[in-house]
Amino acid sequence: MTKLLRRATFAALIVPMTLGLAACGSKDATGSGAEKGEKIAAIAAPAGKQWSEIIAVTPEDGYRMGNPDAPLKLIEYASLTCPHCADFSEKAGAKLRDQYVASGVVSYELRNQVHDGLDLTMAMLVRCGTPENYFALSEQVWGNLTTIIQGVQTNGAKVDAAMKQSDQASRYKAIADAAGLTEFFAARGISRDQAATCLAKPGFAEGIAERSNKQSQELGVDGTPTFFLNGRKLEEQTWEGLEPALQAAGAR
Repeated sequence: MTKLLRRATFAALIVPMTLGLAACGSKDATGSGAEKGEKIAAIAAPAGKQWSEIIAVTPEDGYRMGNPDAPLKLIEYASLTCPHCADFSEKAGAKLRDQYVASGVVSYELRNQVHDGLDLTMAMLVRCGTPENYFALSEQVWGNLTTIIQGVQTNGAKVDAAMKQSDQASRYKAIADAAGLTEFFAARGISRDQAATCLAKPGFAEGIAERSNKQSQELGVDGTPTFFLNGRKLEEQTWEGLEPALQAAGAR
């Protein structure tokens, strides 16, 4: 797994996408970071609710799905431009949500680690709807990542020019337009006007980027995906490795 540049400034994030992909890595370690515990009994959701429907924004600007008091708290740091994160989303998404989170035993919090200007723009756009839409929009990005990247490469000159705009109020809209993201998100419930207003919000981009850098430095998150279980950083970076770790901790 390659290293994220730890002391990257906000301005350094506005670079061509290919640079940011260097921080996306994967390895096949399994089990070495797992906790050990007895099976934890399922916990009933509030009447008329399912745990997977309960979404909250955490103080760290993560989005948590599930029981806020779950005995097993899983956190993922992920990049929206990371193919390994896309692979994890494809393999883990439904089972993590419908089996582990649905049991009330596991909560799942997703936090963005931002690698570049395209990544930052998408991290803003998945927040432009309601908190309940954050996971679905993120999954849509990962599920269509190859197509998104192909569109960016086709329009590379326009995307690079948009990233170099000095006016923040128009920069991220320009990136979204050039990269085809405006239309992509419009087809998924975020209108063009809604996206434009959201992307121009003062301090929005800086806040996401600064939290990404600060948390990555403090927690030693040097690539994506990176997982924490009850505050412990795991070595597992794939669903094949993570699921046994959850089961060893009592989610079974």
